[in-house]
Amino acid sequence: MGFRTVVVKNRSKLDLRLNYLVCRGEQEIKVYIPEISYLILESTSISLTCALISELIKNNVKIIFCDEKHSPESELVALHSNYSSVSNIKNQMTWNNITKGEVWREIIKEKIKYQRNFLNELGKQNESLLLNEYLETVQFNDGTNREGHAAKVYFNAVFGKAFARHDSSQINKALNYGYSVLLSCFNREIVKLGYLTQLGIWHKNEFNFFNLSCDFMEPFRVLIDRIVYEMYLNGEKNLDYKSTILEIFNLQLKIDDKRQYFENAIQIYCQSLINALNCNDVRKIKFYEI
Repeated sequence: MGFRTVVVKNRSKLDLRLNYLVCRGEQEIKVYIPEISYLILESTSISLTCALISELIKNNVKIIFCDEKHSPESELVALHSNYSSVSNIKNQMTWNNITKGEVWREIIKEKIKYQRNFLNELGKQNESLLLNEYLETVQFNDGTNREGHAAKVYFNAVFGKAFARHDSSQINKALNYGYSVLLSCFNREIVKLGYLTQLGIWHKNEFNFFNLSCDFMEPFRVLIDRIVYEMYLNGEKNLDYKSTILEIFNLQLKIDDKRQYFENAIQIYCQSLINALNCNDVRKIKFYEI
């Protein structure tokens, strides 16, 4: 499994040479392909060969394409990445609705818990107490939308009451970039495990190719929130948010009683969710600790 995140920002040509990715721009740079985990192409002036794409896919490298504003726009997903994918997809299509509702409840409870803990760290005691009330009243399938109520309180407490989640502020640009990278991480793991990202347990938008990834990633969003907060509201004013956010791949989290790097933690977490859904047992879910 690769461990490098390669970001190409400027006009260049990428091709394959003896199992190396060769980037030819102002200078020539070579990266050994088995060491690559993610390739992020930030410029629309980048070209790459089909031979390189094929080799990257064979090595389970996630390729992310950015638009003219340098924001993630699309990615490549391998068609064949798991020998048991047909069997797994058949199981996925028969996952029990009750189990899906229970799993979603646990995911939302964990997401609100991380948000509450972050607010505690920031000294936002009143808002933290309110989120704790929401946490204790999350129902099956989050039928009373505790997630939505918690999100409103949480974002206003972290980024200020004037903050609106869908405006064009620099904070939102950073959050959106971070969430897009996070989504790609989950797409990669779910496809590797042989399941369809389209078939979610709660997200069911017919135009969303990544419904299941959107479900699974929810508790990890707060990790992006923390980074963005540190950049913009804690005195650093770091405008190079993309490079800073990509440092999340160096983060270590405690999961299954061990410290794991970020990508390994996602892998363990995704596998545990799949196990819970296949076995109808939410006790199999393994959440992370910071």
